[in-house]
Amino acid sequence: MMTCHDKDFCKPGKGELKKALNPEQYQVTQENGTESAFRNAYWDNKKVGIYVDVVSDEPLFSSLDKFDSGTGWPSFSRPITPANLDLREDRTHFMTRTEVRSKLGDSHLGHLFDDGPAPGGMRYCINSASLRFIPKEDMEKEGYGEFCRLFEKE
Repeated sequence: MMTCHDKDFCKPGKGELKKALNPEQYQVTQENGTESAFRNAYWDNKKVGIYVDVVSDEPLFSSLDKFDSGTGWPSFSRPITPANLDLREDRTHFMTRTEVRSKLGDSHLGHLFDDGPAPGGMRYCINSASLRFIPKEDMEKEGYGEFCRLFEKE
């Protein structure tokens, strides 16, 4: 059964998602999983572009805000579009953290911590399995041309 959050996006049902995503993507995004540190697609990706939700294609983060946190997961100092994120309290694993989810896709992305770089001091620690990377040169043709302006200073 599809869940519609927006006129432009209806989240596919469980069966469709299991077919569309690989097992790790499904486990991370739909079952609040965590992939292995240092053994994931984007922890050390240095390419220029944006990262979108693997389920909904919502633009989430930019390579301009990515930094090496030493954790083995992609880390970002801020989102590209804050309205595309949903922050929730997470009390699992005997601690309180802030879970980061995509707004439309309702995908579990990772967690937000306050130990990031200045000036904001935030670290969005995100699972690669929840992301799809779109290189700068492909952004226009993939429908993300509005974000090309971010890279004009390069």
